[in-house]
Amino acid sequence: MLTQNKPLLATLKGERASTPPIWLMRQAGRYLPEYRALRAEKGGFLALVNDSEAAAEVTIQPIRRFGFDGAILFSDILMVPSALGQGLSFGVGEGPALTPPLVDHALESLQAAPERLDPVYATVRLVAAQLPPQTTFLGFAGSPWTVATYMVAGHGSKDQGETRRFAYGDPAAFGRIITAIADCTIEYLSRQIEAGVEAVQLFDSWAGSLSPAQFERWVIAPNAAIVAALHARHPGVPVIGFPKGAGEKLPAYARETGVDALGLDETIDPEWAARTLPQGMPVQGNLDPLVLIAGGAAMEQAASRILTAFADRPHIFNLGHGILQDTPIPHVEQLLAYVRSAR
Repeated sequence: MLTQNKPLLATLKGERASTPPIWLMRQAGRYLPEYRALRAEKGGFLALVNDSEAAAEVTIQPIRRFGFDGAILFSDILMVPSALGQGLSFGVGEGPALTPPLVDHALESLQAAPERLDPVYATVRLVAAQLPPQTTFLGFAGSPWTVATYMVAGHGSKDQGETRRFAYGDPAAFGRIITAIADCTIEYLSRQIEAGVEAVQLFDSWAGSLSPAQFERWVIAPNAAIVAALHARHPGVPVIGFPKGAGEKLPAYARETGVDALGLDETIDPEWAARTLPQGMPVQGNLDPLVLIAGGAAMEQAASRILTAFADRPHIFNLGHGILQDTPIPHVEQLLAYVRSAR
């Protein structure tokens, strides 16, 4: 079987293993001293992302150190707004800034710059040539709603209030933004696949801020369009959907978007998910990143509950969100040893 030597890819395609494959969101990042050293050398996050050789090295660092079953491309979800023509910057100690914000400017005022994504494709090619044969290479993009929240406001926010008001007040204009993001994302992920990734993940970090009707319109519908296009262009390449904060809307998301696997955040009861989600659908998650910082017995108990809940369906062990920068490396090692020996 093609996937038998790639445990994570096999799981995404519906195979169930006695020991689940494992990777961690943001596994390439600030908790690793080798990452911090390279970022300091390159002069900042965005410089690192746009330096293909450096970004490839960052992607591979956690594989080299821990031997995770999956490597995820080192980049950022805001590369798509950059390709659509917004200016992108990251201030020291600050979040991202996008200019001009679309709350004050029309989408049509932007000049698309798809060449800004070329360094990402180069990174993919470099990583694909270096990964161990058993490691699955994951690409990713932000989902349209989450990306739109940054494009409209020009920055991150706690409640996405500016974007939610925009979507209610002028749904036609907001719909054009969502469509532009979705179209760019299809091309972006397709090019990642052509360059060498073997599966992709759609991050919808702010999906939980929407009402049910808005969730259907701005999360489910555009993600379904992206998934359908990717499946048509690249049959057999799995798509993982990660609508953080979706809660009870997860079953509808799973059924209606067509994703091949579903990422679960740490607020989801794994036993509820095991009972409620479509039978046989692969799931990914969902250890609380804070319990990984705690480590010890608390972490092992939480991991055991997840492993037990998903014992009867394809499961990829992961966190419920990204690993935090103050996570002790020995706790990551403890988690890996526990998951790989638990069954």
